[in-house]
Amino acid sequence: MNIPHRPRRNRRTPAIRGLVRETLLTPADFIYPLFLHDGPKDEPIVSMPGCQRWSLEGLVREATAAWEEGVSAVVLFPAIPESQKTPGAEESYHAEGLVPRAIRALKSTLPGLAVITDVALDPYNSHGHDGLVQFDPAGQPRILNDDTVAVLCRQALCHAAAGADIVSPSDMMDGRVGAIREALDGEGYEDVAILSYTAKYASAFYGPFRGALDSAPKAGDKKTYQMDPANSREALREAALDVDEGADMLMVKPAGPYLDIITRLSDAFDLPIAAYQVSGEYLMIKSAAAAGWIDEKAIVLETLTGIKRAGASMILTYFARQAARWLD
Repeated sequence: MNIPHRPRRNRRTPAIRGLVRETLLTPADFIYPLFLHDGPKDEPIVSMPGCQRWSLEGLVREATAAWEEGVSAVVLFPAIPESQKTPGAEESYHAEGLVPRAIRALKSTLPGLAVITDVALDPYNSHGHDGLVQFDPAGQPRILNDDTVAVLCRQALCHAAAGADIVSPSDMMDGRVGAIREALDGEGYEDVAILSYTAKYASAFYGPFRGALDSAPKAGDKKTYQMDPANSREALREAALDVDEGADMLMVKPAGPYLDIITRLSDAFDLPIAAYQVSGEYLMIKSAAAAGWIDEKAIVLETLTGIKRAGASMILTYFARQAARWLD
C-alpha cells in the first residue's frame, strides 16, 4: 500500500514530539489567585480543597514559594468581615484596608512580583453585588452603573497608591475601563496597567469562589451585568469597547467552557488575552482526582495547555504552583 503522507513520523519519539510542539506551557504563563483575610492564621477553604484564606504573613510566604517555582504574578481576593461590609462599599477604598496592606507586604518582600488586584465591590458590598444597589418597590435589586464606576475609580486609585502593578476590574459595569484609566492617569499612575474582565459570563462555575469569600448576592443574581453564556458576538463588542477605553489586557472568564471566546478575542485583537480557570473547574478536577477517577497531573496540564492553545497569553489558575512544579 502506497501512503503518500505519514504525519506519524513527527510523533515517533519524545524528542521529535518536542521539536514540533506548537504550544509551550511554562510557569511564566500563570497568574496565581490568592485569597486573604485579616486573621492571624491561615484558614483552609472548605469549598476549595487545597486552597487557603491566607493571613498577611501566610500570603507573603505562599507568594514567595510560588515565585521560587517560577510563578511571577498573583491576583488578590479579600475575605472581608461582615462588620466591614456596607451598602456603599466604603471599605473598598480604605487606604489602610486589607488589600493595600497586602500589596505593600508583597512588594516589600518580592519587588519583582507582579501584583494584580481585583477591582469590584462584591467583597465589600453588604448586598453581595459587584455594584451599588437600589431596590425597587418589589424588593428586587437594580445595579447603579455610574455610581458604581465612581467607587471603582476610588478603589483602583487606592490599590495603585499601595503599589499594585495591575488593576483588574471584574464588575462588568459599562464604561468603567475608560473611567479608571482617566482616574489613574490623572493621579500620575500612567504605568499601572488595566486587565479588564472583558467577557465575564454569568456562570454556574463560580460557586466555590463565592463560598471562599462569602460574596454571593443576598438578593437577585448577576445576570443584568455578567454576560449570557449563550452569547459569543457580544464578547467582541465588549472587547472593542474595552480596547477603545484603554485596557491593556483582556480577560475571558471562565476559561474551559469558553475556549471559543478566547480564540475569537485572540484572533480579533492584538492585546494579550487572559483566561481564568475558575473555582468550579478547579473543584471538579480536585474532586475527581480525590476519588481516584482521573490522573490529576495529566488532566491539569492538558486543560491548561488547551487554554493556552485556544489563544490565552496568561492563565489565572489555582493550580499555578502544582503545575509549575510538574512542568519543572
